Amino acid sequence: MPIYTPPTRDMSFVLHEVLNAPQSDIPGYDMLDRDTTDAILEEGGKFAAEVFAPLNPVGDREGCRLENGIVRTPTGFKAAFDQLRDGGWTGLDCAEEYGGQGMPHLMGTAMGEIFAASNMALNMYHGLTHGAYSAIHAHGSDAQKRKWLPKMVSCEWTGTMNLTEPHAGTDLGLMRTKAEPQADGSYKITGTKIFISAGDHDMAENIIHLVLARIPGGPEGVKGISLFIVPKVLVNDDGTLGARNAVSVGNIEEKMGIHGNSTCVMNYDGATGYLLGEAHKGLRAMFTMMNEARLAVGVQGLAQAEAAYQNAAAYARERLQGRAITGPENPGGPADPIIVHPDVRRVLMDARSFIEGARALTFWAAELIDRAERTGDEAAEALVSLLIPVIKGVQTDRGFDTTVQAQQVFGGHGYIEEHGMSQFARDARIAMIYEGANGIQALDLVGRKLPAAGGKPIMAFFESVIGFIKENEADAALKAEFLDPLKAASKDLQAATGYFAQSGMKVPNNALAGAYDFMHLFGHVAIGLMWARMAKAARAALAAGTGDESFYETKLATGRYYMARQLPQTRSLLARIESGAEPVMALAAEAF
Repeated sequence: MPIYTPPTRDMSFVLHEVLNAPQSDIPGYDMLDRDTTDAILEEGGKFAAEVFAPLNPVGDREGCRLENGIVRTPTGFKAAFDQLRDGGWTGLDCAEEYGGQGMPHLMGTAMGEIFAASNMALNMYHGLTHGAYSAIHAHGSDAQKRKWLPKMVSCEWTGTMNLTEPHAGTDLGLMRTKAEPQADGSYKITGTKIFISAGDHDMAENIIHLVLARIPGGPEGVKGISLFIVPKVLVNDDGTLGARNAVSVGNIEEKMGIHGNSTCVMNYDGATGYLLGEAHKGLRAMFTMMNEARLAVGVQGLAQAEAAYQNAAAYARERLQGRAITGPENPGGPADPIIVHPDVRRVLMDARSFIEGARALTFWAAELIDRAERTGDEAAEALVSLLIPVIKGVQTDRGFDTTVQAQQVFGGHGYIEEHGMSQFARDARIAMIYEGANGIQALDLVGRKLPAAGGKPIMAFFESVIGFIKENEADAALKAEFLDPLKAASKDLQAATGYFAQSGMKVPNNALAGAYDFMHLFGHVAIGLMWARMAKAARAALAAGTGDESFYETKLATGRYYMARQLPQTRSLLARIESGAEPVMALAAEAF
């Protein structure tokens, strides 16, 4: 069975030595002292490793099944979910007034990685509930918050998001689901939604669906979409459960991965719903939680890469095959472990350097979300909005690639299900598609986020890179190994940005054809910045005489690898961008 050990030491390093979280002026960060965060990570990590992880292959093997209109989850899922709920993990970063623990989103993100790495499918039931909670918390009336949120925080009731319809994916303007106003102020919701993760299951007594629909007579296109709370079971005024609502599961999708999560076709046949926020402003309500949701998907890519890497590294240390070209390193055995071979090391270093850099970037983004939400800092909101499509797109692309390469370390055994490596690849694959396919993330980045506010967010990112370099260039070793490569890569990103500003304005397809490469170029620079910050922290710890030299020396070696072997890819990405749209658009449509 696959192994998983939560990377709590590395998480603590990022929280306390890179981000210096307890010293932040963000309200609530004073509770993030090292003893507290280490205790949370260790206890949550133990639960994930002992309870969630053993059920990961079970969920993959059994999947969900639809029986008499009710979805049955895999063996052990309900008991594990009860333990998750009883342990208070579902409300870690939810508001205290609704039963949560009030911790910053940063801690919720850290624990989200641990739970997603141990069992992505099972974690999604809670994760989607958190997204629905956030939407109601941001846009609900006081009465709606009192009615729905306490039991969503505890996950006695879980939540979903219902956007996609059979004929309308990303283009929500094509949506047909209707919401007919009723005399009592409620609405009757009629329509079909597809790809609804956790649409139904047997682990909670109620499911609160957030459904996008059109009120008749409203504006056409996306301007006429509203958001509704539609419970599976109606709730009486005293909070008790009433009659079953007119919402049902039409089918469970058979998927490539995340078999333990029920992906449902949902039918609404005049179901009672309640308007959330303003009429015809449903997309605004949805986008309020979009940064959080897309960050969570980026975490899934990172998490599956971490789990796959751990198994590949363990296998590489144990599998005997061939001899080191420089001479036997296991002379008493029939062969050397495959970890002696440079190409296996390349795979493992690619994985490790990506994972640790992406984790730091993810935590920084979570910190920016906290700053924006807890202080109203508009600059932080703008910067994280710029980073989110990069994190979602790059981390899920490279997360999937990492799972495939980790599988490759196993050779033929990686293709055999009992080793579990294919599940990591299959589970990771969906993260590249949902919450906006990665091509859409790239278009959002270049078409909306890059020119936002006259380009102030991207300029703020460049200033953070340049500022860090200038502040630390007196450190000769840091400059040569980290700052100079970061500076070169940042210049490539600036050149690509300038190309879009000049050529993209004249020929829009030039920008669109280069958007995907730009997203990955940006990702390399952002991760490079985080590696430079981590290297500074590691060097400071070594200079101070730490008792954990091995950790910091390993951190520096991993960072040097990223700067030398990964970051230079910005040059080829820039060349691809500057080739423009002509090579991409050269063929007539009928030639394909």
